[in-house]
Amino acid sequence: MSENLPAWRREGDEIRRTIEAPDFPTAIRIVDAIAVKAEELNHHPDIDIRWRTLHLVLTTHDAGGLTDLDFTLAAIIDDIVAKHGA
Repeated sequence: MSENLPAWRREGDEIRRTIEAPDFPTAIRIVDAIAVKAEELNHHPDIDIRWRTLHLVLTTHDAGGLTDLDFTLAAIIDDIVAKHGA
């Protein structure tokens, strides 16, 4: 998608990323860490958990598409994922 967020792909008015965690407990820890940051930003991703695979989608529904907040949270998520070895 961009050199700053290479793991994300744009689909219409959303950006998406799939993450493979080492195991299920790590996947849940990643989701928990994302939840804390999302709550701080008052911006919440759609998260689908399938064992150790996480599918994340970001968009700003009330703005009708992508905003800087989506890209900010995507960068934060990338940092969280890296810290958890995924």
